[in-house]
Amino acid sequence: MAANVLSPGSEDDEGHDSSNRENLGRIQFSVGYNFQESTLTVKILKAQELPAKDFSGTSDPFVKIYLLPDKKHKLETKSLSFSSVPLFLAGFPYEKVVQRVLYLQVLDYDRFSRNDPIGEVSIPLNKVDLTQMQTFWKDLKPCSDGSVRYFALLLN
Repeated sequence: MAANVLSPGSEDDEGHDSSNRENLGRIQFSVGYNFQESTLTVKILKAQELPAKDFSGTSDPFVKIYLLPDKKHKLETKSLSFSSVPLFLAGFPYEKVVQRVLYLQVLDYDRFSRNDPIGEVSIPLNKVDLTQMQTFWKDLKPCSDGSVRYFALLLN
């Protein structure tokens, strides 16, 4: 399994050729597990190069965090003003956490209509050393259609 562990700052397996897809920006976050409290900690640190989604040419981005395939336990940042406040998913035994996929969806807040998706990142937690906080930079990918089949594929 050690060969599959993602090191901090490592890129996705598919390479880093962004010439054939739209730049949706990138996000920096940390993740780690507290064994004494059975808590997964996620810190959203910052984002770069997010596209402007509002008519004014700006965005009001925020992040939704899920442990897939379970969509009941959702965390949400208030904004991407990145104060790096930790978010906690409590009550998850380590054995269950490593069977999940950490899914981050960056959205643009819209007061008068539906929030606009900007991009997403997902990491199978069985490929991350959760014994200490690990920090990652990941390129955002286009948001999927949200189908359960897509999430099941991430787990394999």
